[in-house]
Amino acid sequence: MTERTVGQTVVKVERGDITTMAVDAIVNAANNHLWMGGGVAGAIKRAGGAEIEREAMGKGPIDPGDAVVTGAGRLRCRHVIHAATMAQDLMTSAELIRRATRSSLRRADALKLASVAFPALGTGVGGVGVRDAAHIMVDEVAGHLGAATTLRTVVFAVVTPDAEQAFAEALHNIETLDR
Repeated sequence: MTERTVGQTVVKVERGDITTMAVDAIVNAANNHLWMGGGVAGAIKRAGGAEIEREAMGKGPIDPGDAVVTGAGRLRCRHVIHAATMAQDLMTSAELIRRATRSSLRRADALKLASVAFPALGTGVGGVGVRDAAHIMVDEVAGHLGAATTLRTVVFAVVTPDAEQAFAEALHNIETLDR
């Protein structure tokens, strides 16, 4: 596990199942209609229950790049932040990953959450390379943490050694914002 403190927040890269993490909220890599198929969304639905998808779909559709919050069903966390990294075509881009990460952080702060875990957004069916996603997401988190935030822990939950390395490198390379 790699970690770094940015402002008053510990940012970690941790290999493991996002659905079991002890955080206030986990982020779901969602489509803008908020149905939960495969990948991270499917894992969240299987572990937490179909009620998460029903609640999410009741709040959609949303604009790609936006995020909504639902309950967490049977998950350990209290909330699921559904970050729309793609539209119905299931294609994403660097800009959508950036906006979805930013929207998720704003939703976490609006709820005054202390901790949140992100998957590698856009790297599954979205087809974005894990190094690109890591750079974008770490950059957005670091920029957000330079401002006032309630977040004290941000976890990048990864499942492969390549993703762990990519996020660790991106985290190592961010500029410190403690000015």
